[in-house]
Amino acid sequence: MVALVHHWPIRIYYEDTDSGGVVYHSNYLKFMERARTEWLRDFEIDQKALKDNLNLMFVVHEIDIKFTRPAVFNDEIEVQTKLDKLGSVKIELEQKIFRSSELLIESRVVVASVNSISMKPMRIPNEIKLLMENK
Repeated sequence: MVALVHHWPIRIYYEDTDSGGVVYHSNYLKFMERARTEWLRDFEIDQKALKDNLNLMFVVHEIDIKFTRPAVFNDEIEVQTKLDKLGSVKIELEQKIFRSSELLIESRVVVASVNSISMKPMRIPNEIKLLMENK
């Protein structure tokens, strides 16, 4: 499997920054969540349909994040998402945030597939795994 990198651009607005004029740290998690959703959409995977039809949700299980440089108001940044490992229940992703070629954030995110009713682990359906492996 050759993992392609998904690119999702973002502009930093005043509301994203703190009193120091830099992006408030938790906002990077929001940017990364949105990028993961867009990454899934690239596979034509609709998270609402998964929940409605299969009682399946993808939830963040683990995040390891390193803040290297801050983004500031009006910056144009890009979240890059790459599949590292696809298991039966967990998806391990590498997500990085860049301003041009400058690395700002690097992270490893483990997403788990759970049953939306019981919130217990649930196997990722083969058809979804095939979409992720073959794109």
